[in-house]
Amino acid sequence: MKKILKVLLPILLIFSFAISLNAAKFSKMGHNPELIQEGKEKPWCHVCGMSLKMFYKTSHAVILKDGTKRQYCSIRCLVADWPNIKDKVKEILVVDAKSEKLIPAKKAYYVVGSKVKGTMSRVSKIAFAKKEDAESFQKKYGGKIVDFDTAFKIAKENLKKDMAMLQKKKQKMMYPKGKMIYKKMCKKDIDKSKFHSIGELKTYIVKSKVCGNVKGKKLQALALYIWEVKGNESMESKLHIDVPKDAKCPVCGMYVYKYPRWAAEIILKDGKKLYFDGAKDLFKFLLHPSKYGYKNIKIKNILVNDYYHQVAIPAKKAYYVIGSDVKGPMGEELIPFRYKKDAKTFKKDHRGKNILKFEDINDEVLKELE
Repeated sequence: MKKILKVLLPILLIFSFAISLNAAKFSKMGHNPELIQEGKEKPWCHVCGMSLKMFYKTSHAVILKDGTKRQYCSIRCLVADWPNIKDKVKEILVVDAKSEKLIPAKKAYYVVGSKVKGTMSRVSKIAFAKKEDAESFQKKYGGKIVDFDTAFKIAKENLKKDMAMLQKKKQKMMYPKGKMIYKKMCKKDIDKSKFHSIGELKTYIVKSKVCGNVKGKKLQALALYIWEVKGNESMESKLHIDVPKDAKCPVCGMYVYKYPRWAAEIILKDGKKLYFDGAKDLFKFLLHPSKYGYKNIKIKNILVNDYYHQVAIPAKKAYYVIGSDVKGPMGEELIPFRYKKDAKTFKKDHRGKNILKFEDINDEVLKELE
């Protein structure tokens, strides 16, 4: 048996390498991309800002009832934007990977789960106008052939996992890289509030050359850092919520230091500090302090963590996204942001239901999160 394995193992490794090599040879780049999106953000995905040319063979587009056209690098980004457009869509288009022409998505044949790497997703989805072209691709790269509705359903079901994967990658690689490029190469401060989308921001960076001749992955990392992370200097200099290791949430009893990203804090007038493992438990306490053993409580300050910037901000000035696909230590959460623009971006990217202010949050809102 060992002798057989010794013979088979090199063969299997060679076969596996050959499959990977073939997958690597498939290019998603468009030779003459058909970009129907208009305005400054034309070259970039409407949701994530990725280059439509680089990921053209997985790109999708929609024409809305009012004539507006949006284009996406992938069906994943189309699904992410769907809650915002589902009642406005007139037509959905996808690129035929063979002819590189936009075709009606409902008539396309999708090869799902091939050896080709997915775009913004773990599971690849490549579309073709003709079934024989899809079958030819399938023979070479694997996967299964499905219609648009099935591909859309798969993308929708995988969205939460894909979002978690992408967020982890951004936090570990893209944000730090973008910050380094920004500090090293950008000649002046860039105020993201002047732009309506990450696509507009990228166009400005490219045309103004304010950060030099930055492009490709470096441009994407830089734009993501500015759009999703960077705040003004006064905000970035604010203190983090430093949670002692023995601090327990007075609402649920969890050790808060294990969840620094979600930490919230109440500073009492006598100097005592209370820590919470999320904004949801913070508001449970604020609405009914006596329930948790605190009567006639006198509060000096209330702080929450800005989700993107990870700095302490006044809870009363924050914007809270409710009903998103991002979960906290206790499940459904109120996701805090210092800037409304950030809250809107997060709501769009993570399928949030609403944006609330401090005074909007009551027992009825908290009940929705249970």
